[in-house]
Amino acid sequence: MTGYGCLKTFQKPLTPQEESLYLTRLKEGDLAARNALIERNMRLVAHVAKKYNLADRDLEDMISIGTIGLIKAVNTFNPGKGSRLATYAAKCIDNEILMMFRAEKKYGREISLFEPIGTDKEGNEINLLDVIETDERDITERVSLQQDVQRLYDIFEHCLKDKEKLVIRMRYGLYGQKEYTQREIAAYLGISRSYVSRIEKKALEKLKKEFERRG
Repeated sequence: MTGYGCLKTFQKPLTPQEESLYLTRLKEGDLAARNALIERNMRLVAHVAKKYNLADRDLEDMISIGTIGLIKAVNTFNPGKGSRLATYAAKCIDNEILMMFRAEKKYGREISLFEPIGTDKEGNEINLLDVIETDERDITERVSLQQDVQRLYDIFEHCLKDKEKLVIRMRYGLYGQKEYTQREIAAYLGISRSYVSRIEKKALEKLKKEFERRG
């Protein structure tokens, strides 16, 4: 799924009649109906994400973030208020993407100071603030630690699959977002908690392996 061509891979939107039927089934606890409402509205996610087409931002990443907003919309939509799901979902998708941008802006100011970057000789966790405040640290070592942090986030963005990035981002609250439990993530994605655990474990192994390879 690359660029605007990704729209061709999404299913057609639901008709009003189909949407009404699936919403009724969802209210009765039908998870298959919930998944259908999400899958058949993915084209809407891509449409909203395209508004934020930035040179340094991959469209697939934007769609991953927007999908969280779509899932929230499906979980909280109230058809009794008279609007279509698509109208409500578009706002939720837009809000999720904007929230990510705000978090990244805040993250950009804080990551270099408070992000854990390793342990000292005694096994105590240290962050860049500790490094900066320790005068005897060699300046080259400080730069190296900063580069390690940046390299880890670069690996996250470019070496994980979309679902892996989504799980890790939600699980560990990356970019200043809220942290979620495996059970909460499973509920959002409509999959089992054990499946979320497997995705998380595989993604962390990828990050570790690639980090060590680049080191």
